[in-house]
Amino acid sequence: MQRFGTLSFGHYGPLGGGRQLTAADSMLQAIDLAQGMDDLGVNGAYFRVHHFARQQASPMPLLAAIAARTRSIEVGTGVIDMRYENPLYLAEEAAAVDLISDGRLALGVSRGSPETVVRGYEAFGYTGSDDPRGADIAREHFDLFLRAIEGEGLAERDASSPFGGGTGLQRIEPHSPGLRSRVWWGAGNRDSAEWAGRTGVNLMSSTLLTSADGRPFDILQAEQIDGFRAAWRDAGHQGEPRVSVSRSIFPITTAEERMYFGGRQDGDQIGVIDGIRSTFGKTYAGEPDELVEQLKEDAAIAAADTLMLTIPSQLGVEFNLRMIESFAKHVAPELGWQPARV
Repeated sequence: MQRFGTLSFGHYGPLGGGRQLTAADSMLQAIDLAQGMDDLGVNGAYFRVHHFARQQASPMPLLAAIAARTRSIEVGTGVIDMRYENPLYLAEEAAAVDLISDGRLALGVSRGSPETVVRGYEAFGYTGSDDPRGADIAREHFDLFLRAIEGEGLAERDASSPFGGGTGLQRIEPHSPGLRSRVWWGAGNRDSAEWAGRTGVNLMSSTLLTSADGRPFDILQAEQIDGFRAAWRDAGHQGEPRVSVSRSIFPITTAEERMYFGGRQDGDQIGVIDGIRSTFGKTYAGEPDELVEQLKEDAAIAAADTLMLTIPSQLGVEFNLRMIESFAKHVAPELGWQPARV
């Protein structure tokens, strides 16, 4: 494990006991937490993106704010649902954040997971899908997005424009030359992972896999990662792609942490998502030395270079930073991690 960071679902709303976490609270706390993580040398702060829900729906302003307040931490998404996106506008925004952050953007995109509404992307104006889940829209948008960030000319220059003459196709601006290498595809099965490998983008392996053949989740996921890397090599891409996996991991060192997570240790779960029988990864919770031994046996963590810890963002900055620091001090080094900065 070369890197680790956090994956925040960004939930806000009622907390119980008359307490309320607002959208502003959620975003401002995310900025504060990322600053604390940057000081610890944690490698990344990544955010789930969901529409029509009390979660992060517009990540670019948040990522830009974090980038402006930090020095080395990677900022990213896991993942942006391409069914909802104007690909050229996303290309402009992503390039801007990548430039502001000096190349620290890790842009995770995909078809996305089920939302709280029916075909919500149609409300955004993206209709005409032949797929009940809109996968064709996501792939079409992604293809145009890649062409845009690669600098391809996409609109004919107006020779009579008062803002500059000339002819030829013009690219979108701003343009960040290295952004293409920092794009990730979120894959929930082996086929989509291998497609990402052939396409030449990094892999964010999902918290679930649309496969349930009786084998443990980490074995299924490690097999998916192997397929991705083989497809990358077979396509002739240069260099080594990055691969991330996410896990719910809670080091227990205090009575408060035991109260929240002491009973959370469980095995893999089998469920149905999008009508497909799927395997969901287990939760790890325990004393740091117990976690080290368990995580060393996780085949997918061993295969990936980046581990994303799902965090209970509703519990606030102080609690989460203490938990992340505990993982950074007592667990991550035993898995091969070294802080980004001493």
